[in-house]
Amino acid sequence: MESWKRKLRMGMVGGGQGAFIGAVHRIAAALDQQIELVAGCFSRDPENTRLTGSNLYLDPARCYDTYQEMAKAEAALGEDERIDFVVIVTPNSSHFPIARTFLEAGFHVICDKPMTYTLDQARDLVKIVEKSGLVFALTHNYTGHPLVRHAREMFKSGEMGEIRKVIVEYLQDFLMFPHEKHGMKQAVWRVDPAQSGIGGTLGDIGTHAFNLLEYVTCDEVAGLACDKSTFLPDRKLDADANVVVRLKGGGKGVLTVSQIATGEENNLRLRVYASRGAILWEQENPNYLKVYRYGQPRQTLTRGHGEYLSDAAAAATRVPTGHAEGYLEAFATIYCGAVEAIRAHIEGKPLAVADYNFPSVHDGLRGIKFIYAAVESAEKGSAWVEM
Repeated sequence: MESWKRKLRMGMVGGGQGAFIGAVHRIAAALDQQIELVAGCFSRDPENTRLTGSNLYLDPARCYDTYQEMAKAEAALGEDERIDFVVIVTPNSSHFPIARTFLEAGFHVICDKPMTYTLDQARDLVKIVEKSGLVFALTHNYTGHPLVRHAREMFKSGEMGEIRKVIVEYLQDFLMFPHEKHGMKQAVWRVDPAQSGIGGTLGDIGTHAFNLLEYVTCDEVAGLACDKSTFLPDRKLDADANVVVRLKGGGKGVLTVSQIATGEENNLRLRVYASRGAILWEQENPNYLKVYRYGQPRQTLTRGHGEYLSDAAAAATRVPTGHAEGYLEAFATIYCGAVEAIRAHIEGKPLAVADYNFPSVHDGLRGIKFIYAAVESAEKGSAWVEM
């Protein structure tokens, strides 16, 4: 059956009982009625997997004890039954082996960020994806907001002129309390280098800030200098970082991230100042984009206005003006882009990576390079490190 006549079949690794991001992915995947969850290995604990599968009304025979078993069993099914792609929502340390296993079994992959545990793994994964020719999507979900996409078009078109300064902040207070000592699953793995990697906050939310900066400016960070801190006792990974960046196009910037910023919830905020104007976008108020031009009144663009927003923004908009769209819808927009690419591949007309409407394996490699460069800089006394 042609892919456009049916929903795509999704499998999931991770996201069992007690997890946060797995449920977010399932909601986002289901939002546009293009995807059906049919299989999973939701936990390293088989009982958790079975319970999660039961709660999601899945066939018990397709709730697997290990992801290796899942990849092998699904590959053995007929084309009219097996999953089309797998979603990886596990701690960072297992992203690479799971992605490699499913890619080598012939399945497309959608992976949560950061992409891998190490830089070597990220480089290897790029090669594996390129060799396979399969779709690999990374869920930097903030790039799915309509007004973020419009902001990108403003800089990509040259309308805003040359970028001079960028300030991106991502501030939370999630780790100001030692939740990991009180059994919070989401905190336990994030502060553990064995599961998270060499970056703590730099990896968890810093990669989002870095990705958003490069996505909207359509420019790349050429080098950086980083100061990172860990304030709570017994923690080994950074919980706060301040990074000075230089862009390849000549612009300068500051990236500041923290998970010990008292009173902050999910304050991701981007400001870009260029020669013909500037923009301000805030994740906690995502339906508005502030536009500044020298000597003119400040403008506030609102989501859903097709008469003045770009086609890119319109394509990511689901409801009329005045009706709030946010986190889950942006996440779903990433899924929509991946679905389009996977359907094209199934139909024998794969898209070029340059035409993907979602973050790719190459964006994932950039994110891991950022973590490594920032940690290297901090360990060298905030020395300048080229990217």
